[in-house]
Amino acid sequence: MNAMNEAISQIGVVPVIKLSNPERDAAPLAKALCAGGVPVAEVTFRAAGADRAIRLMKEACPDMIVGAGTVTAKEHIDATIAAGGQFIVTPGFDPELVAYAQEKNIPIYPGCTTPTDYHAALKFGLEVLKFFPAEQSGGLAKIKAMSAPFPQFRVMPTGGISLKNLAEYISCPVIAACGGSYMVTADLIENQRWDEITELCRKSVEIVKEARK
Repeated sequence: MNAMNEAISQIGVVPVIKLSNPERDAAPLAKALCAGGVPVAEVTFRAAGADRAIRLMKEACPDMIVGAGTVTAKEHIDATIAAGGQFIVTPGFDPELVAYAQEKNIPIYPGCTTPTDYHAALKFGLEVLKFFPAEQSGGLAKIKAMSAPFPQFRVMPTGGISLKNLAEYISCPVIAACGGSYMVTADLIENQRWDEITELCRKSVEIVKEARK
């Protein structure tokens, strides 16, 4: 895998974040994640100002890996790059966006859950795919089944991942990392419960380490 894919895989979990108030929450959230041993974040464009949040998180924690999620337009990619973002995640497979991201030399992880998606990803030389929504699309059983004809891919499942099933997913060699919002829920962020976020990250890291022994 390339350096970015390897770095994310080493961490093992990717917080999927929706920030409604980047100016207030981005910096302390970044510090809370890093303190918990999870120096990576996928900031989604489901809320306005995702690019501002990315910039503020990178300013607060320069060594943190920060990218954009729910990317559905080229403008999102441009805004992410301008803000210092380091990767792109799309909910589905859009060949135009994949080509554009590759043209801009920024890693992209498109949402893929079908053989057709995987075939398309193969043509673009991708290494890691997002599998979304994971649980609703067949979960680990389907991911394993898909890996038989497509052994070249590692997968980042997102959707329905929690502390309860993280070990099951991350112990599978096909899984590069697991995306999740359980450690960055709207309630935790809105109420600025940074210590709880840090603790959830620590628990996640412990699960990843134990499952990968």
